Amino acid sequence: MTDKKTALVVRGGWDGHQPIEATELFIPYLKDNGFDVRVEESPNIYADADYLAGVDLIMQCMTMSTIEKDEFEGLRAAVENGTGLAGWHGGIADSYRNTSDYLHLIGGQFACHPGNHPDQRTGEQSDNYVPYTINMLPAAETHPITRGIGDFELVTEQYWVLADDYVDVLATTTQKVRAWDPWNREVTSPAIWTRQWGQGRIFVATPGHRVEILQDHNVRTIIERGLLWASR
Repeated sequence: MTDKKTALVVRGGWDGHQPIEATELFIPYLKDNGFDVRVEESPNIYADADYLAGVDLIMQCMTMSTIEKDEFEGLRAAVENGTGLAGWHGGIADSYRNTSDYLHLIGGQFACHPGNHPDQRTGEQSDNYVPYTINMLPAAETHPITRGIGDFELVTEQYWVLADDYVDVLATTTQKVRAWDPWNREVTSPAIWTRQWGQGRIFVATPGHRVEILQDHNVRTIIERGLLWASR
């Protein structure tokens, strides 16, 4: 008998989110918490139903990219049967844009990240770095993922997320209205949420654009806790 759990790391897609460096930040944490970790560089592994049946946690960092029908169906079936699915930023909330069933599974989809004044933009990623607040909801006070963490500030991409009301939101963030924006009232989006899908748990945090944001104490703590919470 063994107390070991199995974690599958699926990473890739757009390099700007540093999928290798970002996941390497959390793999030692998983190992320290009793997981055997397997790393795959594509979603092809999701089509292996026999293997996925023994996976306790999937940590996905796969921005955009595509997923085949049998791969997605394998992922969804695994979650329905109790495999946890967790991730951050575009690695989970902006994956497989062309597969609407995946968006349904996750419950929230990246729409945009409004940036700085057009006259200040230089074509770099930093064009979209803005100061904003992660606002904890009352549900966060006692939840194991967010307990003890209050509102906090970041300067990075602020995700405007399209979501449904089957997500259990722990924290939100509010897009301000700037003089150059086409919207005329503030818009609040979920920033940290969970979702129960069949027997499986899903965890999503929208902060995490690059490694330096993942190293923020609050962001890293929330993601580490979210990984363990989502696991079977």
